[in-house]
Amino acid sequence: MVAEDFLQDPQIRGWLDRVEPAWTLLTFESLGALRREPSAAQTAIRIANDLSVGEIAGSPVARNTLILLQQAIERGGLPLTATGNLSRAMVAEMCKLIEWPDYEQADAFRFNKVINEPDFLPLHVVRQLAQAATLVRTQRGKLVATPLGKSMLSDAKPGSLLAILFHLAFWHMDLSYFGRGLLGSWPQADAGVVLWSLSVCADEWQSPEKLTRLCTIPEPAMFSETWDRTPYAMEAKILRPLLWFGLLEHRSEEILGSRFSQHHFYRKAELFERLLAFDVHVNRSEGARH
Repeated sequence: MVAEDFLQDPQIRGWLDRVEPAWTLLTFESLGALRREPSAAQTAIRIANDLSVGEIAGSPVARNTLILLQQAIERGGLPLTATGNLSRAMVAEMCKLIEWPDYEQADAFRFNKVINEPDFLPLHVVRQLAQAATLVRTQRGKLVATPLGKSMLSDAKPGSLLAILFHLAFWHMDLSYFGRGLLGSWPQADAGVVLWSLSVCADEWQSPEKLTRLCTIPEPAMFSETWDRTPYAMEAKILRPLLWFGLLEHRSEEILGSRFSQHHFYRKAELFERLLAFDVHVNRSEGARH
């Protein structure tokens, strides 16, 4: 077990509230390996690049990236604004094509008379990811598909699409955007540790509060406010993005007496274990943490 002394801190023990984090099962070497970005040399985390067409379709991010690429090819490029976002007319067209988990367009657009790309979160996420992955690029005021992007629509590389986008999102993009900067880079900075921990303790429905304590490594900045911000950061930067990638499932329950608040729960989807594999060692054999 790692970090026994670290977990004796009274503040951390109070926050854990008798929950034993999954990552404490890891050997020191495996914990360190998970904290490094996966690569050909760093194989503690392996991301599958041979998914089938059906498996790709099970990921909202990948499925809608293919829609964006198809539209860019068929239209000879998608018109952009001066700020580099898709034009309002193009956004209106894409709204008819994109489907996203737990996202109601009518509610999102209720207070917007005109819809810009950042107002339509699913399209904004997909466009940014596709551009960062060099699947699309800007050319003479339009967003056009690159040769790599076009290959994703052929028989050449469709199975690697999700691997490319997932690696980019969790190890190269700043997911704090979705949490409005809450707690900086935490817990994304330890994405590998969080993902492994989810792999062993998210077989059943769990709340964001429980998953945060099971899967993240606490930091002093977490305790600088009077209220616990960690579940919100975990949900915004890890759990919801994993839902968008198709690796988690989500359900909610109404809170009795509340019109707007809900309890949220997440668990692993089948695609989680298909996409991610881990080569790590634990100090003892135990079942999933709860």
